[in-house]
Amino acid sequence: MTQQQFEATLSEEAPPKDITKALAAMWYDGKGDWEQAHLIAQDIPTNEGSWVHAYLHRKEGDDWNANYWYHRAGRSMPDCSLGQEWKDMVQSLLGRRSG
Repeated sequence: MTQQQFEATLSEEAPPKDITKALAAMWYDGKGDWEQAHLIAQDIPTNEGSWVHAYLHRKEGDDWNANYWYHRAGRSMPDCSLGQEWKDMVQSLLGRRSG
């Protein structure tokens, strides 16, 4: 799936069935459903899950919590807009997708 194809699915009622949990969280965030995105992200025990969790807390405005999760993901808080980070993350997560 390409970035463009992923973004096109945002007009659907549910995320594509063949995506990872991290991408599903980003999908819900892209739909404006922070709560559902957060529920999914907090149950992903990987660096990717921590990265998504960090982004969501950054979006929420909780920089302390965001920094904690960025650290757990092995990353630093980026110096870009939230919109750009969302796009960069989706692109990266799509590239890591297996199967």
